[in-house]
Order: sequence, then structure tokens, then C-alpha cells
Amino acid sequence: MASVRRLTAIVECEGDGYVALCPDLDIASQGSTVGEARQNLIEAVELFFETASPHEITDRLRGELYVTPIEVQVG
Repeated sequence: MASVRRLTAIVECEGDGYVALCPDLDIASQGSTVGEARQNLIEAVELFFETASPHEITDRLRGELYVTPIEVQVG
């Protein structure tokens, strides 16, 4: 039986396309639209879980991950 795991995806514009990153596993993908980049990342992460050993999954999965804005002084 398959289970569902909630992970983080960051999608950013790069040149003429988009790059999607899953920082939880350090896996990235790309696409020509935000949706395509996101879907390609989902496929890459699913493939990782299908093919990686339990040891590799444990090694690559980071603990808690927080995405938060910060303020910095510039100039």
C-alpha cells in the first residue's frame, strides 16, 4: 500500500523556464511552466523513492525544514 509524504517544493523562474527544487531530498527538476516544473519534480521524487535504498532515503531526508522570509540590511 502506498503512503503519502508531504515535502517542500520551491519553484523559481530561470531564463525561459522554471526550476523546481525539493530541498528535503536535494532533488531538482525543470519545466517550461510552473506547473510543468512542479509535475516534473513530483515525478523525479517519486522515482527516487521507487529506486533508492532505505539507507539512501534515510541519509537524504533532512529533518524539519522551514521556509521563512528574512530581512537584511542592504547598503
